[in-house]
Amino acid sequence: MPGPRRSLAVSGVLCPCGSPRAGAATPASEAGGRSLCGGPEHRRLHTLFQKLDVNRDGALCVHDLAVGLGQLGLHRTERDLWKIVKAGDKDLDGQLDFEEFVHYLQDHEKKLRLVFKSLDKKNDGRIDAQEIVQSLRDLGVKISEQQAEKILKSMDKNGTMTIDWNEWRDYHLLHPVENIPEIILYWKHSTIFDVGENLTVPDEFTVEERQTGMWWRHLVAGGGAGAVSRTCTAPLDRLKVLMQVHASRSNNMCIVGGFTHMIREGGPKSLWRGNGINVLKIAPESAIKFMAYEQIKRFIGTDQEMLGIHERLVAGSLAGVIAQSSIYPMEVLKTRMALRKTGQYSGMLDCAKNILSKEGMAAFYKGYIPNMLGIIPYAGIDLAVYETLKNTWLQRYAVNSADPGVFVLLACGTISSTCGQLASYPLALVRTRMQAQASVEGAPEVTMRGLFKHILKTEGAFGLYRGLAPNFMKVIPAVSISYVVYENLKMTLGVQSR
Repeated sequence: MPGPRRSLAVSGVLCPCGSPRAGAATPASEAGGRSLCGGPEHRRLHTLFQKLDVNRDGALCVHDLAVGLGQLGLHRTERDLWKIVKAGDKDLDGQLDFEEFVHYLQDHEKKLRLVFKSLDKKNDGRIDAQEIVQSLRDLGVKISEQQAEKILKSMDKNGTMTIDWNEWRDYHLLHPVENIPEIILYWKHSTIFDVGENLTVPDEFTVEERQTGMWWRHLVAGGGAGAVSRTCTAPLDRLKVLMQVHASRSNNMCIVGGFTHMIREGGPKSLWRGNGINVLKIAPESAIKFMAYEQIKRFIGTDQEMLGIHERLVAGSLAGVIAQSSIYPMEVLKTRMALRKTGQYSGMLDCAKNILSKEGMAAFYKGYIPNMLGIIPYAGIDLAVYETLKNTWLQRYAVNSADPGVFVLLACGTISSTCGQLASYPLALVRTRMQAQASVEGAPEVTMRGLFKHILKTEGAFGLYRGLAPNFMKVIPAVSISYVVYENLKMTLGVQSR
């Protein structure tokens, strides 16, 4: 059904042919191809580019965008315009040529289309006040129909009190939406998946989730899921630690042999040594990391806007350093408890007292430097791989919703976490060996550099990956268990699954 013609200046630019836009009344018509109004989309975007290129130099700078968009009745802040240029500028020359402009705008419109279709509950190609109320309720925000009508009026140009795709797209034209709430909702990563190493960059929460307190419910659900996941995979985690510390060319410990050794030495219960402290540290680490991340965001962004991927990496890595520094003595305790022999310690407190009295306070920070250095490759690669997989899926397969489904979400989380672990594993192994130094009789005091040299000299590069097999064996069950528990805890805590 053709949408009514509107007076908004940009409408003529977006649809240069002047014919009624029946085919563009809803985003569904664009899902299968790249043409509008019977002509190629290239003409539409080229006309828009010419309108914005006020100095006719074939490229759009911030000044061009400010003047050009102003002439079209669209006013953006200089900060927003810089974000647009930065997002689309592939050759880093500070401006957008036509190819960069097209790539940016097509990607941007696809994200807008996903949000439009998710808001359009009735699937009639229009958004009304009731649909806005329902969608915001799904996000955890309660507003009245009167408030929803105010939102509608800001976008509705023809007085129908509904928004069609053209009005939605025109209103959001060249607005630097980096993380649309709908996508954030479905693609939470670090909150959901716990593989035993809490080094990932924290998830973004929508403004609504932060304002309504839904964020803490997500974190509590994530913490509970992590506790169950770590407990279920604790035997593999303990085996990994034993192999990292004791395995060598002369003592080639295999998986079956390792489990047999543990059961003979301490019975089936010994498979869970070190799990108690591993679970206990989830709560303080997650809370400190989240608070630090939000504070750091205020310095490099704002608490009202979502950060880009590079800013997220910086903020997430710094938050990880702060959190790990705060709970690092618990990391050392976890390693010592996992390596202890039957009857060596009566519990965690006895272990801590023993370390303090025999080795001093410095022992609680052994392996601190390789642990901190490991945060950057782990968090960086995990985030980069996850974002790449997410954006690839959104580009190729997302048509009606940003919801990837359970299988895709689990697959992306598993692959990205595995890549992050693989990149930082040598540092993690050196950290564990340094933490365990005093528990190995006659072990000399070594530095991180000295330990790397020693391992490479005596065992070769393979020695830096001792224990990798049980570590990877636990990734899929850990991710699967944490996801199932997370979803169930969310429902218990009153967080709606969409």
